[in-house]
Amino acid sequence: MRVLLTGSSGWLGRFLAPRLRAAGHHVLGLDVAAGADTQIIGSVANPGVIQNAFDRGVDAVIHAASLHKPDIARYPEQAFVDVNITGTLNLLEAARRAGHDRFVFTSTTSLMISRAIREESADHAVWLDEQSGPLLPRNIYGVTKLAAESLCRLYAENHGLNGVVLRTARFFPEDDDTHASPSGENLKANELLHRRLTVEDAADAHIAALERAPQIGFGTFILSAPTPFSREDAAALKQDAPSVINRLYPEAAALYAARGWTLPHSIGRVYDSGHAERVLGFTCATSFADVLTALREGHPMPFAHDPTYLSPKER
Repeated sequence: MRVLLTGSSGWLGRFLAPRLRAAGHHVLGLDVAAGADTQIIGSVANPGVIQNAFDRGVDAVIHAASLHKPDIARYPEQAFVDVNITGTLNLLEAARRAGHDRFVFTSTTSLMISRAIREESADHAVWLDEQSGPLLPRNIYGVTKLAAESLCRLYAENHGLNGVVLRTARFFPEDDDTHASPSGENLKANELLHRRLTVEDAADAHIAALERAPQIGFGTFILSAPTPFSREDAAALKQDAPSVINRLYPEAAALYAARGWTLPHSIGRVYDSGHAERVLGFTCATSFADVLTALREGHPMPFAHDPTYLSPKER
């Protein structure tokens, strides 16, 4: 297929484009910034840019372009509406006119996090799956991504445009912009227990979604590394996470100590990717067990960490 990949110069795009080609697809990249896999420079908020892309021949769309949570400090709220909502609508309408049978949308687990969940005020870890709700996004990023998800559903129901929405957990390489402790790699390693995946797994999930969309019709899927926890662990995870982790991974504490790392004292939320495993047929290849293997054998961490990373659009 000839796949239009928006956000082709971004962190996900640079991993997804070569994987799409390896799977036999032709990639037409669209981004506001130049990149190795970007042929069209422009915004999805501009209908003319979208028409230019479709005039070149497009069979399917993977819409990964977005303003993200760190952009809240850089852009006004209207820009989020223009890019995340209007841009998605522009692409859906172009795909509908072209008679497409599949549309893959990159969303975020962030839209599932209300202020209460963010503040971790519950006495247990909140278990989050596709049935969780009501959804009360806490910022303009989450609000606009949730609205864009609804547009994808609407086009599937009203126009038969099969859509797969992928709510990705964290896979950014830079440091967390709100948490300084524990530091970068330690925090990312901890998050693979309950709220992170690698960018490679995120890219592979999009290819699986592209292939499965006509069979699914419309579906929303959480993407995160498989959690080792069960719902029965929720209270203990909030009160004493190391005890749960050490029960499941007896060597974890010693391996962490040797690296000068700390296990999470408390875990306030867990993303459950079981629905993606069962329906989409996709399971992340990298998990917390791979972190422990790397620590034990002295290998590099199985995830990317680059505290200097800056989105190409900001360079």
